[in-house]
Amino acid sequence: MDVILDGLAKSFDEVQALHPTSLRIRQSRFTTLLGPSGCGKTTLLRMIAGLETPDQGEIRLGDEVLFSRPLAIEKPVHKRNFGMVFQDFALWPHLTVFENIAFGLRATGQKKEVDRLVNEAIERVRLQGMEKRFPHQLSGGQQQRVAFARAVVMKPPLVLFDEPLSALDAMLRDEMRFELMSLVRDIGLTALYVTHDQTEAMSMSDEIVVMNRGQVLQAGTPEQIYGKPKHPFVASFIGKSNWLKEDKLVIRPEHIRWYGEEGDLTYEGVIRSVSYMGDRYEIHLDMGRLGSWTAYHDKRLPAGESIHMFVSPLHIHNITSI
Repeated sequence: MDVILDGLAKSFDEVQALHPTSLRIRQSRFTTLLGPSGCGKTTLLRMIAGLETPDQGEIRLGDEVLFSRPLAIEKPVHKRNFGMVFQDFALWPHLTVFENIAFGLRATGQKKEVDRLVNEAIERVRLQGMEKRFPHQLSGGQQQRVAFARAVVMKPPLVLFDEPLSALDAMLRDEMRFELMSLVRDIGLTALYVTHDQTEAMSMSDEIVVMNRGQVLQAGTPEQIYGKPKHPFVASFIGKSNWLKEDKLVIRPEHIRWYGEEGDLTYEGVIRSVSYMGDRYEIHLDMGRLGSWTAYHDKRLPAGESIHMFVSPLHIHNITSI
């Protein structure tokens, strides 16, 4: 079942944390709320979970109303039956891996097949043989797997992820990103994931919802968000952008060519610096009245040199035309 948000809004004192927002989180899809700190994404997640009370609007799971201000309905957290994975893992330090995963089942009075369900979850996250270990005996990645297994063992209709990888080091974060994405898809879960990390959002998501200052600016596939941004903030926040006209015409660095073709537009700039990125060089340019640009090259170019660049008009994206 889809989760439907209709006109959801929230303020804290004089601060509007979330402007009226309508959104559909589709079943069996991996949806990510992406935006900078303070944009409202965690507030939205907490309202869906039942940890914050909206000022207005409705939340529905299919035809079931979870929250409605007009109908005076507000289902508590434990009756929404959503799984949750937090940034700090939130594992019970005095419980073993097995008991941490079984905690939700026991708390809701499920006594039958606890062993089977927990062992299935342990197998899914590849923690066999660690059932009797305590959290302090596990690595960060293993603790993250326990938190995920605990969230999915009850087969919830929705799993909520609140920046679950941000506490991990860079190498482990990359590894866990792939594992988490694979597990969600293998199990067929509906996931709502909160992050400020573009790489996480672009690599993991079926749909990305870009937020800023309490508003949803654009929702779409990663390809749509990157290739056809509908708002200047989206173009600037996702990837690197080169502006031909402020807040209107944008070119992505990979579309800048060093050799012209028929119909190309020609630009001239001065190379200010070059960064080696492993698979390419990132060229930083002073474009005069157009400001600073970024382009990619397969060779290191000398700083201070003037250089011509070429762009096909087909690769110039007009944000105002959306």
